[in-house]
Amino acid sequence: MTLEPQKVPSRSEVPVEWTWNLGLMFPDLPTWEQELAAVETQAQTVATLQGTLSQSAAHLLAALRLRDEVGQRLYVLYVYANHRKDSDATDPVGQALQERAGSFAARVAAQLAFIEPEILSLPAATLEEWSKSEPGLALYAYELAKINHQRAHIRSAEVESLLAAFGDVTRAPYELFEMLTDSDLSFPTITDEHGATVQLSHARYGRFIESPDRRVRHDAFKGYYSAFSPFRNTLGTALGAAVRTHVLNARVRHYSSALEAALDPNELPTTVYHQLITTVEANLNLMHRYMATRKRLMGLDELHVYDLYTQPVPEVELKVPFPEARTLLQAAFAPLGEAYGAVLQQAFDKRWIDVYENVGKRSGAYSGGTFGTPPFVLLNYQDRLYDAFTLAHELGHSLHSFFTRKTQPFVYSNYTMFVAEVASTLNEALLTDYLLKQRADEALRRVLLVQQLEDIRRTIFRQTMFASFELTIHQMAEAGEPLTAEALSERYRDLVVRYHGPALILDDEIALEWARIPHFYYNFYVYQYATGLSAALALSQQIMHEGQPAVERYLRFLSGGSSRSSIDLLRDAGVDMTTPAPVQAALTTFGTLLDELERLYK
Repeated sequence: MTLEPQKVPSRSEVPVEWTWNLGLMFPDLPTWEQELAAVETQAQTVATLQGTLSQSAAHLLAALRLRDEVGQRLYVLYVYANHRKDSDATDPVGQALQERAGSFAARVAAQLAFIEPEILSLPAATLEEWSKSEPGLALYAYELAKINHQRAHIRSAEVESLLAAFGDVTRAPYELFEMLTDSDLSFPTITDEHGATVQLSHARYGRFIESPDRRVRHDAFKGYYSAFSPFRNTLGTALGAAVRTHVLNARVRHYSSALEAALDPNELPTTVYHQLITTVEANLNLMHRYMATRKRLMGLDELHVYDLYTQPVPEVELKVPFPEARTLLQAAFAPLGEAYGAVLQQAFDKRWIDVYENVGKRSGAYSGGTFGTPPFVLLNYQDRLYDAFTLAHELGHSLHSFFTRKTQPFVYSNYTMFVAEVASTLNEALLTDYLLKQRADEALRRVLLVQQLEDIRRTIFRQTMFASFELTIHQMAEAGEPLTAEALSERYRDLVVRYHGPALILDDEIALEWARIPHFYYNFYVYQYATGLSAALALSQQIMHEGQPAVERYLRFLSGGSSRSSIDLLRDAGVDMTTPAPVQAALTTFGTLLDELERLYK
């Protein structure tokens, strides 16, 4: 793509071949409008079934089937609107679609909220008997068992309807954060490595903070956070409101804590969360040692936060344009077999991927789509090796979604967040292994060695630090403590000190990092990056050492969706996450990699 490098292009300036083809969902807006009207009518039909589900197994089956059809069609409407808005938040059409889709989804959820309470009005024995006597209900046996597990936490139909209706309000804190950070923040300009004046953006900050020029890193860091600082109180209010929403939901549903409310529906004990933090914090000496090693390798008198994302071994600079990344990933993922490779080919050929940054585009990267659509990928690709790894990561999510949606019915066509990061980080591990084996020069080995260390630092240590922060602020809200910007910054800074140790000099701006992290609005999400990488490292080793048997187990895992508990799916794939062993093994690997790095530079 040839665009003026100093200027973020408008959406219309990006060649169409580098954008995702949302026409695969709806060819035009009138078609979207027609579908919205049709789904609204169908949802009203479901609502008329209230009070009938307990009459017979046939009535229950009919309601569940109609609910699933409404849900499937609703998600396509919602995803289209959100992907349209994420393409360009400055487009008023996309903004309006997202707003309408969100409100409509909340209304439909309220209309359908009677289903679970009405199911729970039936004795557990009756549900079990109906599942056996009505062949069509066999499909829903696991779902009904999970609903029964939640019996103590699902309220009356009236309360559930009210809670669902409030979804239109409770999403406001995140929408405020998203609109403010994606559209309204005004970033300053800095001077890049070549003396050119360049405006900062979310994606460009990611590139500049990795610059080998320390002055550029410093200026990007200071400039980027200067855009957030004037809005710190607004962002603190938004995050505080999101946290209090989680706490209120837990209380309304009779959970002992917001953490339990977030984990229990997916059959995950809170010990998994606490166990992760305890295991990582017992190994913080490794992180402190790595900080000291980075400082020594970079020849610095002082190691600052803005020094943590550049290569400490700058003798190799790898540029990976998107077409090269495509070829690289197809080769790296070859051990996963022909079926996996064929879907990967479709992702590139059929425009499932939105590649480059443009004005108003959502920052970062994600895998999207829904049941019945391609698993779209949003990127802000900057031609770095890091971006190739991001592409590998998001394609891991997307192919997980593809195989699940291909294999499972709609009711089990999603997977829990606990397993979501396994497929993505496993792809990164395969890419690292391929590069080490195929490009065996010593300089690149040093780069990849640091890359592996950085993967574990950013994904296990850093995300566990985030998880600890998230737990702390929820506990503060549960205790009635105010979540002001000052209180959030104080707690966050204390964690950065504890996790990074004495070798790192803390710049004042880092205390405000919480203000730019969207995942803190996701209700205990980030810890799953750490558990996911731990599981992925174990599974990738099995694939590389065992070959086809491990691949077959892994593909079954990718196809499992939510048809079984996350713990069981991972256990059958070859990893038991109910013990601290996988996390400890990953941290031990970190120590081994650090030993090798220190030997190379002794």
